[in-house]
Amino acid sequence: MSFEEALTVASRDEGFKATVYAMNTLLIHKGVYTQDEFQVLFVEWVEKEQRRKAPESRLAQSSSAYSA
Repeated sequence: MSFEEALTVASRDEGFKATVYAMNTLLIHKGVYTQDEFQVLFVEWVEKEQRRKAPESRLAQSSSAYSA
């Protein structure tokens, strides 16, 4: 399959995922960072997002409790 064919077949979401996969694979293979370093940063980002979403979730729950 050519790159152009892959672009045509892939949805926008799949194209984004393929881009991230390709970029990370290249960076790891080129020695810019290791798989372990990637995993640490991935976990760090997810944990930050979870903390950010937690206050939003509590606000949504408390505001719906008063709407009854």
